[in-house]
Amino acid sequence: MYVAGNRFKLLFNGADYFPALLDAISMAKQEVFLESYLFEADEVGTAVMQALIAAAQRGVRVNLQLDGFGAGHLAATWQEQLTQSGVRLLFFRPEVKALSLDRQRLRRLHRKLAVIDATVAFIGGINILSDIEPNQVDWAPRYDYAVRMIGPLVLQLHESADHLWRHTAWVQLQPDWAKRSQLKPSPMILGHARGQFLYRDNLRHRGDIEREYLKAITRAKHEIIIANAYFLPGYRFRRALIQAAKRGVTVVLLVQGRVEHRLLHYASLGFYQQFLNAGIEIYEYEKGFMHAKVATIDGTWSTVGSSNLDPLSLLLAREANIFVRERAFAAELRADLHRALLEDARQIKKSMVDSDRWVYRVLPWLCHAAVRLMMGISGYGGRRYLE
Repeated sequence: MYVAGNRFKLLFNGADYFPALLDAISMAKQEVFLESYLFEADEVGTAVMQALIAAAQRGVRVNLQLDGFGAGHLAATWQEQLTQSGVRLLFFRPEVKALSLDRQRLRRLHRKLAVIDATVAFIGGINILSDIEPNQVDWAPRYDYAVRMIGPLVLQLHESADHLWRHTAWVQLQPDWAKRSQLKPSPMILGHARGQFLYRDNLRHRGDIEREYLKAITRAKHEIIIANAYFLPGYRFRRALIQAAKRGVTVVLLVQGRVEHRLLHYASLGFYQQFLNAGIEIYEYEKGFMHAKVATIDGTWSTVGSSNLDPLSLLLAREANIFVRERAFAAELRADLHRALLEDARQIKKSMVDSDRWVYRVLPWLCHAAVRLMMGISGYGGRRYLE
């Protein structure tokens, strides 16, 4: 349900996000929740660690939850510095057996979320690491977004962060850390925007993010722009996009151009011909690595978050997105997406797909078959992802 009275600020890449996050942590008086899939020991990670330590040392209750796979390599010396300074550190599903075939290993904490004093929150796709890829200093900074928010919706993010923290603490036999947060601020009307916070778990909220996407796509009248780094949607999602294009909606996809995860990258190419035949425009981001997971529809509806449109995000991982209904926010996001389309991406033409059978047909078919096999073996992947 959309909640009114919020103020949302769109943040572009880590250059916007990290100064805002560090400033909020420095102002914390009672409590900080921070969740991230990755936490790297680089310049950004050092700054965030120091801010968390400083907050804990002045009496703020700092809860840092990292994924046990993505951030499992965090140096023992860093972990010791954090915990000895009073930061409470938990790893979501820590890796115990590196070569285990247990399907539970696929259920990762992929959320990027922060809540400070239950009054200001951040959500998006940005991990705790530098925007600049190691050994790729000539590339553009990693392309991504986050949102800073104040208003009544922050209480929902606070409740979600607190709930997940308590759940992980109980699982890892830390009962002293599993007590409910005592912060109970009253919801304050601080803006005019309506927003909805949705997350994906493995219980009641498995399909909430995808359903909100599908609802907006089905209602679209003029334009759909989706920028998603790992774009391998299921049958229902693909059909909704194609039907939107057929009824005259301009549908634009911006996807990763540089190869990062080979299997998902090449599997996604298999849908290009189907999309192009339906009149959908496809662009590949080439200036650097793209990590964005955003969309805007008809200049009124937008989303920013951690959820890719692939089986791992939509069926397995813990994800979180913010959905915003505000024209000013949508216009700002749309303008930056158009800039990226024009300046940093190349458009994929139907002639390119038709002429390169190996790259766009044979190789994607093999990779998609491998994804289907993996999802089948894992016990996940409903019928809509195996078609």
